[in-house]
Amino acid sequence: MSKKKNRYVVGFDLGGTKMMAVVYDEAWKGCGRSRRKTKGFSGAVAGLERIRETIDRALEEAGIERDALAGIGIGVPGPLDSERGILLELPNLGWQNVAIKAELEKVFKCQVVASNDVDAGTYGEYRFGAGQGKRCVLGVFPGTGIGGGCVYDGVIIRGKAISAMEIGHMCVLPNGPLCGCGRRGCLEAVASRLAIAQAAAGAAYRGEAPYLQSVGGTDLTKVRSGVLAKAIAEGDTSVEVIVRRAAGWLGVGIGSVVNLLAPDVVVLGGGLVEAMPEIYLEAVEKSARKHAMPAFHDVFEIKAAELKDDSTARGAAAWADAVLQRGVTG
Repeated sequence: MSKKKNRYVVGFDLGGTKMMAVVYDEAWKGCGRSRRKTKGFSGAVAGLERIRETIDRALEEAGIERDALAGIGIGVPGPLDSERGILLELPNLGWQNVAIKAELEKVFKCQVVASNDVDAGTYGEYRFGAGQGKRCVLGVFPGTGIGGGCVYDGVIIRGKAISAMEIGHMCVLPNGPLCGCGRRGCLEAVASRLAIAQAAAGAAYRGEAPYLQSVGGTDLTKVRSGVLAKAIAEGDTSVEVIVRRAAGWLGVGIGSVVNLLAPDVVVLGGGLVEAMPEIYLEAVEKSARKHAMPAFHDVFEIKAAELKDDSTARGAAAWADAVLQRGVTG
């Protein structure tokens, strides 16, 4: 990080339900943080104000003023024009064409670098977590959807003005289930947590998952990653079959990307991985190696993410530092 007076960088994670700001010093130590709910306000103006308040609270905890900031890195879900820092759409909050970079630069008087949240999380793992010291790191984060990111030779792979690596929308099953993007057979439609929850709820309804049924397993809002892991531990073998099948589909997608990029390591993150690392990683790895070309069979590792909740904030801050201080192309 720069040795100038303005040596602090803020990393900001604009999550689906919660937002978090973390202030990092030169040694990448978090010296102040603030977390708030993302929902509970109406419109982008109120949302930007909550982002400002969250950053200011983190600065206050760190005991520093705004003018000590070298920059802000923000990781955002949804389509992003990363060159101009415009959040094109955030359906869950009703945001469209929000100039998040320009608006925050007006307030904090420092440069802001916006990136896709999964790109930021992958970069965080590359710099500080499971991908340290590797040339090519593929990050895959299965959740409600399936996000992907890739760092190659220290640079996030993306299009000219939009994020890339939409692994969740690779077609793995032509004419398969309908995906939220409107196409059929996408990886998300068969391997996301939502797809797993739907299948598990069906098993509970049919009486094939008694523990899951006892905790409201036909209600998709209650079929979270931890509940799925508990159901498996309590003997719901049908749930384990469903999870392993979905993880196997994820391995199909990962094996295909391995054939294209030959990553040194594939980092898996998110609630499913954290809740049942052994079952999930084993099934993903078995399938990925089966679907990678023989020449690539042993050139990659599959590892669980190490930074967990901090991956996006820390990665966004580090990417902002790389763009602003070391001339990496953002």
